[in-house]
Amino acid sequence: MRTKLSAFDISLAGMFVALMAIGANITSIVPFMMVGGVPITLQTFFAVLAGAVLGSRLGAISMSVYAALGLVGAPVFAKFGGGFGSLLSPNFGFIVSFILAAYVVGKMLEKKKTLQMFIVASLTGMVINYLFGTNWMYFAYKLWAAAPDGFTYQMAWLWMVVPLPKDIILSIAAGVFAHRLEHSVLSKSQFRRIKRTA
Repeated sequence: MRTKLSAFDISLAGMFVALMAIGANITSIVPFMMVGGVPITLQTFFAVLAGAVLGSRLGAISMSVYAALGLVGAPVFAKFGGGFGSLLSPNFGFIVSFILAAYVVGKMLEKKKTLQMFIVASLTGMVINYLFGTNWMYFAYKLWAAAPDGFTYQMAWLWMVVPLPKDIILSIAAGVFAHRLEHSVLSKSQFRRIKRTA
């Protein structure tokens, strides 16, 4: 099993770090895309796509680098946020969930690469994002952050109803797009040849 990252791996991971930063700050273009303090972003789409395209290991690495980059101060989180203080943000659970989502999506696709599996894996990644992120947000508001008046567990999930249709559609789109890439470009690329001979 190959343990070292090639320059090509690093380039691909870096591309997804950049895409995550762009997707996180789509609200800078449309600032009204904010519900209950949760920005409606394209991060779930790119996290799922990272796992589907890069695989479990490299996908998780790329999302980990994204999280680490933000924590050291680069303005790559939503609303151009960053810094170690982001750990205390109620939304930080969503950032952690991107690592898990990319890993699980990649794992699910390692042995079976049908269109159906790409879509199922992508939707599974979205579910992980929602479950982990929303529960983190709820407990953050209850334990250390200033919760809005009348905040409840049900309210936390109601906030997520607004971005849910968008994320379902984009997760399916990520699965379809990744499947097409796999069978048109990636299967013939240096990236897949390296993986097969590793």
